[in-house]
Amino acid sequence: MRWTVRLRLTLLYGGLFLVCGVGLLAVTYFLLRRAVKPSDVWFLQLLPGSPPAPGPLGPPAAGEAGQVAEQARRALAAQREEVLHQLVVQSAIALAITVVLALVLGWWVAGRILRRLQTITTAARDISATSLHRRLALAGPADELKELGDTFDELLGRLEASFRAQRQFVANVSHELRTPLARQRAIGQVALDDPDATVTSLREAHERVLAAGVEQERLMEAMVTLARGQVGIDVRHPFDLGEVTRDVVHAHPSGRVTVHAGIEPSPVSGHRALAERLVDNLVDNAIRYNVAGGTVEVSCRDGVLTVANTGPVVPADAVERLFQPFHRLGPARTGKGLGLGLSIVRAVATAHGASVDAAARPDGGLAIIVAFPHAGPR
Repeated sequence: MRWTVRLRLTLLYGGLFLVCGVGLLAVTYFLLRRAVKPSDVWFLQLLPGSPPAPGPLGPPAAGEAGQVAEQARRALAAQREEVLHQLVVQSAIALAITVVLALVLGWWVAGRILRRLQTITTAARDISATSLHRRLALAGPADELKELGDTFDELLGRLEASFRAQRQFVANVSHELRTPLARQRAIGQVALDDPDATVTSLREAHERVLAAGVEQERLMEAMVTLARGQVGIDVRHPFDLGEVTRDVVHAHPSGRVTVHAGIEPSPVSGHRALAERLVDNLVDNAIRYNVAGGTVEVSCRDGVLTVANTGPVVPADAVERLFQPFHRLGPARTGKGLGLGLSIVRAVATAHGASVDAAARPDGGLAIIVAFPHAGPR
């Protein structure tokens, strides 16, 4: 026999009712037994019309009157025991009937309570990756089962969004990889089909193939970093975000833009290499998507990294789309980039438990703020 939750709840209800019934019967029997306890003091009533004997007497005297009194005492005692016996028997029968009724009602009530749980179980068994749009939408009172159903619906929503993002990511990766592969194949085919090919032309073709391979390597490295950021961080180590930011800023040649840096020690914890990639992507984007003679402002203090730059005007409703993989905002933000920079920034920040806020500047450019959880002094 399968010990289902419904069966166990039914037996629990019946067992509790049986224990309470037995306790109530025991208390009732004890109180009734005390209430009908025979008295140790006798009162003798003489012949009709005769005055009673003065005051209480002890046990009746020997003789006919004493025999009658003794018989009456025995009869009362026997009647008392019979009444108590009948009380126990009748109460036990009534208790047995009510226990059976309690089991039946407990089975019905448990089924009613667990019906919504069965709905959740059936839905969880039927829902697959192709039907994540389904929801339970449980009705009924706002109890624990309703809360469980709502939590399950929220989980389905997150899974649906994750699967949708994964499918979109795979489609974008396939599209981005197709371009350098096609370029490599075309360069090689043209070089092979040229009947007048020379060492110089073949060398140039080979260099272009290598350049396409470098682009593929950059794309693969960026995707690996994005995947690592999305997985999360198992082991955290303390490091100075200010030191990482200072090294990144010094390593980037400003060239046509001016970089203003205000950096202070900022102890945080996490993965230093991933955090360095986050800072590098922000600074690289701020310099790459800028205008000649523009500026980049980098500040870091108390675990808060801010990178703001001048540049082309970015529509406010398009800022969030810049964090999507392989998304570029028109010709102004199209160049040699892969379209993964800000996606990696958000993934790494999420892995560190940091928040990312981005806003379009009225005169052009972006201001991005990444706030890491403060780790305190090392």
